[in-house]
Amino acid sequence: MALLVYMTAADPAEAERIAVELVERRLAAGVNILAPMRSVYRWKGEVRKAGEIPLVAQSEEERFPALAACVRELHSYETPCIIAVPIAAGTTDFLDWIAACTA
Repeated sequence: MALLVYMTAADPAEAERIAVELVERRLAAGVNILAPMRSVYRWKGEVRKAGEIPLVAQSEEERFPALAACVRELHSYETPCIIAVPIAAGTTDFLDWIAACTA
């Protein structure tokens, strides 16, 4: 099953490094690096605010464990955001592209 994997990075350089590695290792067919955002979250009992860079990767369910391990390896956060959402529908050619690129 094809997945969209949502992640955040601390800064543009980290986002780029993660995106390139995921594609080079065939863990993702592609990764969209989005505009900077502001995040508000609770961490270790405190409400914090930070700038982050969101990423969205196109991958396959069987690649997710390795994808998550790669992100953890490259990430500066103790607990990085790495979540996957199944793609319920899509064009056949795009879904085939994801499968081919992550094979």
